[in-house]
Amino acid sequence: MPNRGGNVAFPADSFAANDMHLLSGWQGDNAGATRLPANVDCKPPYVGPCAAPVFANHYVKTPVLNGVTGQIVGRIVNRSGLNAQPLNVMGNPIPYFPVDVNSNAGATLVTHLHETVNGVITLGETIPNSDWKFCGGGTFAAPMPVTALPVNVCMKNGFDAAKLYQLSYTVKNPYVLGTGTAAFRDVGSFFRYETKDDFGTANPIAGAIKSEIVRGSSQSGNFIRHFLFLGMNEDEAGRIVHEGAWPLIAGRRVANNSRWGQPDGVLELYQMGSEGPQWWHSFPDRVRDLHPGGILDRCQRSGTCPKIVETFGGAEVFALKMTPSWVGTDPKNDIPLPDNVRRYYLPSSTHGGGNGATTENPANVGANCPGNNWGTGTLRANPVPATGLVNRMRAALRDWVVNGTPPPPSRWPLMLGAKNERNLVEPTKAAMGFPSGVPGIPDSIFLPENFVFPVFDYDWGPDYDHFEASGVPGNAPPPILHVIKMMVPRVDADGNELGGVPTVQRDAPLGTYLGWNITASGFHTGQVCNYVGGMVPFFKTKAQRLAAGDPRLSLEERYGTHAGYVGAVTAAANNAYSQGYLLAADRDALIAQAAASDVCNQPTDGGKCNPAAP
Repeated sequence: MPNRGGNVAFPADSFAANDMHLLSGWQGDNAGATRLPANVDCKPPYVGPCAAPVFANHYVKTPVLNGVTGQIVGRIVNRSGLNAQPLNVMGNPIPYFPVDVNSNAGATLVTHLHETVNGVITLGETIPNSDWKFCGGGTFAAPMPVTALPVNVCMKNGFDAAKLYQLSYTVKNPYVLGTGTAAFRDVGSFFRYETKDDFGTANPIAGAIKSEIVRGSSQSGNFIRHFLFLGMNEDEAGRIVHEGAWPLIAGRRVANNSRWGQPDGVLELYQMGSEGPQWWHSFPDRVRDLHPGGILDRCQRSGTCPKIVETFGGAEVFALKMTPSWVGTDPKNDIPLPDNVRRYYLPSSTHGGGNGATTENPANVGANCPGNNWGTGTLRANPVPATGLVNRMRAALRDWVVNGTPPPPSRWPLMLGAKNERNLVEPTKAAMGFPSGVPGIPDSIFLPENFVFPVFDYDWGPDYDHFEASGVPGNAPPPILHVIKMMVPRVDADGNELGGVPTVQRDAPLGTYLGWNITASGFHTGQVCNYVGGMVPFFKTKAQRLAAGDPRLSLEERYGTHAGYVGAVTAAANNAYSQGYLLAADRDALIAQAAASDVCNQPTDGGKCNPAAP
């Protein structure tokens, strides 16, 4: 499943296994990267205006409720100057037009002077409607007409980068977003079961499919979870569509079945996506006072649940609100996994994994913070790769679905593990056991106003079903009823996470790898950076780290020599392989990469981490 209208590459080993690749999307809005092509209404047999040059396309046009209106919220942050600024969600335009682009009557534009991660807002002024207008670009004095998305806001006195601008306004013509879910189901069912389509065109692979697996990363993985919750893995004939499902780096569901949903959203403030049960098993939701339920309730009743593998890491915990799916909204116990689900946590990793670079001196450039114009982080990019785990789990899920071969045991941080081990704890420095004095990490980041994006229990109004995450939201912005308690992994003496699958970076580290970063500047300065990890390298020698007051052992103290580092990597890679979490080819590649690395292997090192030492 492509993410936001993009593409997905199919791996060589899947082609080698004679698998087929079906690329199918789901995002029903019509904005930015997901906007419709000009030839969207062309259908077979492609004659007349649709005949030349090639007017076939892969899009299904989402229906619109023409004339229907409602209230939404748009936010503009980290912008300055007199030029118009767009109303975006993530990097794409908010996909709805104001009810009257030539009038802002009834709209309210306020400023926020500060927002904490846990939802405490310091209000500024209300901007008079005479001092701003909708526009297509330009400036307040010379605005451009609104003819296409994005809709912009032009300010008479310009924008102040120290303020966040929040607009509540009336929009029109909502998309019936759930049709994207139905279309995705029907495409998968067609190629699996049917001989021809409604136009009489033959299914080119009719009768050739033994089983189907759906895979989606990030927002597309959220869609998979929502797809299963809705019971849409059962087709119109009552048959199972996908025998396997793999949501990668996906911590929630997606706003794709309610009016005014914005599927681009990543759960910044006042965005939908964490409503209703986020866990697989039926489980109580005591804080939000919703009846017990789970993502798999519907497919369990119809016998259409797939075998599920879910993989994710640190960034999904700290920014993408993952842990309620492990422990619920009132964390007292680990929620058991159903027999058809396997869970694998890649410790201390960024969203989607890092570049895998093995170097003692990574580039000292702050990582980019995704989200709506968020900025950059103070810490280096996290290099911990997801490739090894992804490769292994792709093969494991395929073998489980096709051959019935059980995958490796699930591994993720638990509140109560074997021998009473507790690796899922409260999000405080003390509970985590995070070391003091790690360069670039102030104690202030661990304060609740700066650390870990929580799930908010919003009141979307009486016409919204908070369990089903459907209906019509009436509050813009919605009041926050509860801030859901989040949990985080415990860490070791280096600040690296415990409780996940074994990895080379965890067991033979070159620094502290973080599932979070610290926002460097702008409106969110000093708060956790939006879903991107960081890294703080170890010093090379004991003398260097003592001079800096760093509590973490240096490369010299850990490995002594380049050969010592290679030996540690070899042991770590063999351990991950022997436990079933790494393929042999990836194990060998990690060892070879360590041998060729610059770790205690610079031209003047002589193979030693400290050439001057005896």
